[in-house]
Amino acid sequence: MSTVLVIGASRGIGLEFVRQYLEAGARVIATARDEAGLARLKALGAQPLHVDVSEPASISGLAWQLDGEKIDVALYVAGVYAKGGADTPPTREEFDRTLHTNVLGAMQTIPQVAPLVEAANHGLGGKFAFISSGMGQIGAVDSSFGWTYRVSKAALNMAVAAAQHDYPRAIMVALCPGWVRTDLGGPQAPLSVQQSVSAMRATLAALTPAHKGQFLQHDGTPYPSW
Repeated sequence: MSTVLVIGASRGIGLEFVRQYLEAGARVIATARDEAGLARLKALGAQPLHVDVSEPASISGLAWQLDGEKIDVALYVAGVYAKGGADTPPTREEFDRTLHTNVLGAMQTIPQVAPLVEAANHGLGGKFAFISSGMGQIGAVDSSFGWTYRVSKAALNMAVAAAQHDYPRAIMVALCPGWVRTDLGGPQAPLSVQQSVSAMRATLAALTPAHKGQFLQHDGTPYPSW
């Protein structure tokens, strides 16, 4: 039985990853930052852990909670959105909230989780994916809309590309889920949460060492430029 870790699984894409991996027969460990989220995870059959990725003190306890685990698939799904374009400067509070959750949380998680991913599969290593966004693709920017969010996802992509060199037995990638009907994506988005997660699971299953550090679309297609 494979072990899957989903970081940021209270709702939306994270919660759907939990549901689908459980249905596939995996053992799932999942984090949430509030009691309601933890209760949802427990009701599905996952092992819930209390972690708030926006709080460094909370993340620092993750390795202790995962002591002895070998993680076949780890997913950093936690993220927040920030509106506004370059015609208005972001507030310090908005910038800190977005970058702490989307970038710093991931960077603080990597040294704690990546060694557990490397230990999976009899020491051959597993897979560690970070949910990014096409809005973080520097090579194709069509507006400044959501510019703080764009900056955070571009930074996350760089964090993944850089970190993968320190963990040679873990296949680390950034994944765009597509435009999905969530609280962030809105009701007009073409993809359901179920469709997006199903496609990303297939992409994860097909990853090879050649994908290390790449930024991929939900269906596994690499972005032509960053």
